[in-house]
Amino acid sequence: MANGRDFLFTSESVTEGHPDKIADQISDAILDSIIGQDPMARVACECLVTTGMAFVAGEITTNCYVHIPDIVRETIKDIGYTRAKYGFDYETCAVITSIDKQSADIAMGVDTGGAGDQGLMFGFACDETPEFMPMTIMLAHKLTRKLTEVRKKDVLSYLRPDGKSQVSIEYKNGRPYKVRTIVISSQHSPDVTLKEMREDIIEKVIKPVVPVELLDEETIVYHINPTGRFVVGGPQGDTGLTGRKIIVDTYGGVGSHGGGCFSGKDPSKVDRSASYMARYIAKNIVASGIAGRCEIQLAYAIGVPEPVSVFVDTFGTGKLDEEKIAKLIVKNFDMTPKGIIKKLDLRKPVYKKTAAYGHFGRNEEGFTWEHTDMAETLKKQAGI
Repeated sequence: MANGRDFLFTSESVTEGHPDKIADQISDAILDSIIGQDPMARVACECLVTTGMAFVAGEITTNCYVHIPDIVRETIKDIGYTRAKYGFDYETCAVITSIDKQSADIAMGVDTGGAGDQGLMFGFACDETPEFMPMTIMLAHKLTRKLTEVRKKDVLSYLRPDGKSQVSIEYKNGRPYKVRTIVISSQHSPDVTLKEMREDIIEKVIKPVVPVELLDEETIVYHINPTGRFVVGGPQGDTGLTGRKIIVDTYGGVGSHGGGCFSGKDPSKVDRSASYMARYIAKNIVASGIAGRCEIQLAYAIGVPEPVSVFVDTFGTGKLDEEKIAKLIVKNFDMTPKGIIKKLDLRKPVYKKTAAYGHFGRNEEGFTWEHTDMAETLKKQAGI
C-alpha cells in the first residue's frame, strides 16, 4: 500500500471453527504437547479435516509420547464442534494418523545449527494501529474473535463455529479514513431468519468492535451471510488443511509473503521462526521511529546458519536509507536459527493460541516477537 494515495484495501479473517483453522489448531496443539515435554523435538505436523474425519500426518522426532487422538478430539471440543448435528464433532469423528521421523539428511544440517530448509520469509510493521499492524487485518481479526465470543457466551446461541469476516477500508493520503464494506458470514442453526441474524450481527458484533469514527452509516455497506443461508459448514461443508490461511495468519495481503506456513512446525523450521524474527525486527524499527512502514525479507539455505540475504523496504517512510537500516539490523539481531530461538524463547508450548486470529499484532503472553524491547537501542544508534 503506497503512501500518499487514496485507495480501498481489503483483508479477511476466519474464526477458529473454519475448517482450515481447525487443522492449524490441531497441528499446533500436537506441537505444543510434544515441545512441552521435549523442547528439542523436531515436529512437522500436518492435518486434514473433512466430514467425520481428522487425518494427521507428518515427520516427528522426539523422545516423548503423546496420544494424538486425544489431542485432536480435545482441540475440536474446545473449538465448539460438540454435536453430531453440526456434521462434525469431537466424540464421533475418526482420527487417523500417519507419522514418520524426520529425514536424517535434513537433521544432519539442522543439528549443527543450520536452517531446516531453504526459503524466504517476510516481516512487516506499520504505524496505522497501536499493534503496528495494517488496520484492515486487525479489524477483520477482531470481528471474528467477537463472532466466536458471542457464540461461546450464548449471546447469539444460534451461531455455529464456522465463520469469516472481511473488511474494506478507504484510505486517504495513505491513512485509514473510513470503513466502507464489512462482510460477515457465519454458520448458524436452520431456525434463525436472515433478518434477525443481520440485525444481531450489526449490533452485537460489528458496532462493539469497529471504532465509531470509522463508521459512516450513510456510506457503509454490510453483507451479512450474503448467500442467505449457511447451515452446512465446518469440515462437513469444506475440507480443511493445515497452512491454507497464510495471509490471514500474517498481514492480510499487505506486503509480501514467502509462501511457507507456520502451524505444526517446531522453531528449527525457519518458515516459522524467521518469519517471527522478521516481524520482531520490522516492529522494532517502526516503534523506534526510524520508519512509518517497514518490511523485512530474510532468506536461508538449508543447513546454513546465517541468512543468505537481508532486505529492507520502508516504502519511502524511512528517516535513514535502507542500506543503513540493514546494517543496523545485522549489527543488533542474531538471525541464525539458534539465535532466533534463543532471543524469542521459542522452545515452549506457545503455539496453539497463534493458530487462530493471526500470529501478529497480539499483546499476549508468549508472543515474544511482538516485544519492542529493541526500539530504544535502534533509535539511539540511528541518531534520531
